[in-house]
Amino acid sequence: MQVQPVVGESDGGVRCWCCGQLRGVDDVVHLGDRPEVALCLDCAHVVHQRAREVADRQQPSAASRMRDGVRTIRRQVVARRWHDKPVIGPVLRWLGARLP
Repeated sequence: MQVQPVVGESDGGVRCWCCGQLRGVDDVVHLGDRPEVALCLDCAHVVHQRAREVADRQQPSAASRMRDGVRTIRRQVVARRWHDKPVIGPVLRWLGARLP
């Protein structure tokens, strides 16, 4: 992953530091004291999920074990590309967007 040193607002948008896609100014999240760092909403969501995973490892609980189980199942679904299947795919994507 390459970090973009320039935010890129001069060309009509903001470049995501994670994926590099050009997005509208309203479609990115800036990091607190680092306004030059911008993440598109998709990448910000992934960062949030990873942060939750780290927090779950630091403070194990019944709920964190349940979320770990969901993450394991999600990884297996993606590895097998079941989310791309015509019949079950839409259901899995719908569930994936609503599960922790």
